[in-house]
Amino acid sequence: MMDRHRLSNVVITVFSLSLVACLSPDLVSAQLKRNYYANICPNVESIVRNAVTQKFQQTFVTVPGTLRLFFHDCFVNGCDASVIIASTPNNKAEKDHPDNLSLAGDGFDTVIKAKAAVDAVASCRNKVSCADILAMAARDVIALAGGPSYAVELGRLDGLSSTASSVNGKLPQPSFNLNQLNAIFAAHGLSQTDMIALSGAHTVGFSHCNRFANRIYNFSPQNPIDPTLNRAYASQLQAMCPRVVDPTIAINMDPTTPRTFDNVYFQNLVTGKGLFTSDQVLFTDSRSKPTVNAWASNPQAFQNAFVAAMTKLGRVGVKTGRNGNIRRDCGAFN
Repeated sequence: MMDRHRLSNVVITVFSLSLVACLSPDLVSAQLKRNYYANICPNVESIVRNAVTQKFQQTFVTVPGTLRLFFHDCFVNGCDASVIIASTPNNKAEKDHPDNLSLAGDGFDTVIKAKAAVDAVASCRNKVSCADILAMAARDVIALAGGPSYAVELGRLDGLSSTASSVNGKLPQPSFNLNQLNAIFAAHGLSQTDMIALSGAHTVGFSHCNRFANRIYNFSPQNPIDPTLNRAYASQLQAMCPRVVDPTIAINMDPTTPRTFDNVYFQNLVTGKGLFTSDQVLFTDSRSKPTVNAWASNPQAFQNAFVAAMTKLGRVGVKTGRNGNIRRDCGAFN
């Protein structure tokens, strides 16, 4: 049996190693926190908010464009602004993967303009990451569209890698069932409740006909139209989307209040007006249906769950220490 003196030394050694680990710069910087830039760039949140507001006043697409950019960024290699990197002759970047080609240019432009506004302040120049600017901008567009505002955790660094191949299999698809949705979100530490809440972002924005054409024309030999789709809504979609798909046509994902961030998305699901299979399955599957019903009738409960889910999403794959840096140009590595 170990004597007391040796046991004491072991305990002290273990405690010391634990303390060193806790004080490691990488681990300390991994702790996202509110007001991270209080002593670095104190007005960063108002600077970003003003830039986002100006962009929003130019086009509403700023809202869904910026939100989708944040989601797509965090789901591939974590929330590190790697989705904004432009391709070069030697590297096909994330943004040029087929799953990202539908990302609206206004989302990218929002981050770039906010970055320029931050760097225009001498004391802030090159001190705020593009990843944090994107996280703040996502919060701000939600509020501008009538949704909740919330405190954003900050302290991310920008990623050092961006490849189209890294996107393969990482993003939810409009054809997914509940098991597939739960699995891809669980891979990022997000629960079914988080997944349903984040799906609520489809209360704003648009999609192209080819993403859901199978539901209104070629669902099955027995049912050309998906039977879970509201028939009147299906007819409206057919009128807007010809059988020969026109890739330039854009359809609002929320046919009722497409420019307001609200819980009407869930009310639409209850009446069979979910645009994607991955939307409508949230109501048709008995495991997720109770949550949809609850949020369809309680907008505050949805907003609370959405804020919680966005906060968790913002912690995914955060880069710290030597694994990242602060880009001078959001679209290019330093």
